[in-house]
Amino acid sequence: MMVAFSASSLLCCRPCLAVDFLCVFCDVPSISSLLFIARHGDRIVALRHLWIALLFFFLVGLMAIAFPTLLLTLLLSSSHLPLSSPADEAFDVRRHLSTVTRYDVATETYDGSFSPSAIHDGCRPIHLNLVARHGTRAPTKKRIKELDRLAIRLDLLLDDAKQKAGKDSLQKIPAWLWGWQSPWKGRERGGELIVKGEEELYKLGTRVRERFPQLFDEEYHPDTFRIMATQVPRASASAVAFGMGIFAGKGSLGPGQHRSFSVISESRASDIHLRFFDTCETYKFTHVMITFQEFRTSKEPDVEKIKEPLFDQIASSLSSRYHLNFTRQDISTLWFLCKQEASLLDITNRACGLFNPSEVSLLEWTDDIEVFVLKGYGESVNYHMGVPLLQDVVHSMEQAISAEEGNLASGTSEKARLRFAHAETVVPFTCLLGLFLEGPEFEQIQREQPLSLPPKPPQRRNWRGSSVAPFAGNNMLVLYQCPGNTSNDRLSSGVQRNKYFVHVLHNEIPIPMPGCGQRDFCQFEVFKERIVNPHLKHDFNSVCNMKLKMPEANCPQKPCSFTTKLSNLFGRFFPKKDHNPCIKNKKNEL
Repeated sequence: MMVAFSASSLLCCRPCLAVDFLCVFCDVPSISSLLFIARHGDRIVALRHLWIALLFFFLVGLMAIAFPTLLLTLLLSSSHLPLSSPADEAFDVRRHLSTVTRYDVATETYDGSFSPSAIHDGCRPIHLNLVARHGTRAPTKKRIKELDRLAIRLDLLLDDAKQKAGKDSLQKIPAWLWGWQSPWKGRERGGELIVKGEEELYKLGTRVRERFPQLFDEEYHPDTFRIMATQVPRASASAVAFGMGIFAGKGSLGPGQHRSFSVISESRASDIHLRFFDTCETYKFTHVMITFQEFRTSKEPDVEKIKEPLFDQIASSLSSRYHLNFTRQDISTLWFLCKQEASLLDITNRACGLFNPSEVSLLEWTDDIEVFVLKGYGESVNYHMGVPLLQDVVHSMEQAISAEEGNLASGTSEKARLRFAHAETVVPFTCLLGLFLEGPEFEQIQREQPLSLPPKPPQRRNWRGSSVAPFAGNNMLVLYQCPGNTSNDRLSSGVQRNKYFVHVLHNEIPIPMPGCGQRDFCQFEVFKERIVNPHLKHDFNSVCNMKLKMPEANCPQKPCSFTTKLSNLFGRFFPKKDHNPCIKNKKNEL
């Protein structure tokens, strides 16, 4: 006899187990109901229902085991957890390219840890000084040839790997290496400002105009807005791009209502304001010593000796990782390629992908050390030779104050002095202001004591090339006139009057000055007394025309060849300026 069961009736069956409830929910007879049927004699129906129930429980159990495994597999494959950690996923190599960092990337890395000064509403800007580096540029001709040689070198490494390595080893080699050619292959020229660099300076000019409209509301005149650049094309092109941004809509040329403006350049041989590194004989001598190790008289750490063991270590790691016999020089060139690809082309998964984050951080540190030693705080001559630029900045401010005080004819005052040069200009000027120092180092600089090298990763450091002098990196010193009743405005003489303050911005961001009590908004007199005046005892001529004691041998560390001795003999009778037959005076200008 068949008995029909509903869900409600089954729930009332004994025993009322969780398994029974699952069966009822799926409209499958429960164990309780089957036993009830069996007691009424319909064994065939009972057995059939029993079989269905057992099959159902088996399928449910199988799904309970398989589903979590399947879900975990999908989660792992979607997040790539076996390949990289969350920290690696958040690592952006474009923020670790030292002085090859693009301006937009450099300004994104600001952590907001410094609280800028609140400028009184009654204060108004009356003059602006800008010292800027050129924008993002193409690799130089020399570097382009280096990348061409890298392509040949990679082919040799890959051929060697094919002959010696097994199939499994070849699979570890990144696919892009096979048949790689330089993106700049065949180019005979380089170093020019690229489109990204033009945009950096144009947008910078636009932002400066919008930020200080009071300074740029006057009609253009070359004496009101002085624009200066070095004779290097990428610097003058940067000045033009900036001028197009700052004077956009001020003229009648084209749809953008542009106007013409002048850019002044001085001869490389005599430019002591923007190319002092080219005219300072002391610096050029020291620079050659440190870079090429021809002389060992310098007390500064040897950059190459710091870099070499790290490059060897990374070469060993990459050789093991990719089964290619990389050398120290290979690492140097691949790191350069990484920086060019990431900064200029936004490609971060090829050359940069060869290195892990810790290796990138070490390579960045070696670049930062090189900038520190050769252009920054590493040697006092690096920034003391920039004193003429600092004097020019202060003199322009004093002229602006004289105009405000009525000591100059109306309409003749300068509103802005805008300079465009190189990292070799921006870095020393930044040092003269005492920026990016660690702890008590400002006092050490004032006492002309040597500084320690910036801390090695993973330790935190203030000195980073990506912050100090990225492409289009800049220092702005804005002179303000403030009412006499602002706080902290009493001069040492006790006289209270209209006060003048200097607001210092680095890459458009207010930055603390150790010489002004870690403030970014500093009284002009205090700025001169504590930051400027200590440097003025270093006259350019006294710094750059020092009589340096030359080593007795013309060719230290190695004996001179016969041809070199013959050259020395002729040199005694026909001396040449700065002649040293053992020095190859190459340089890598940024």
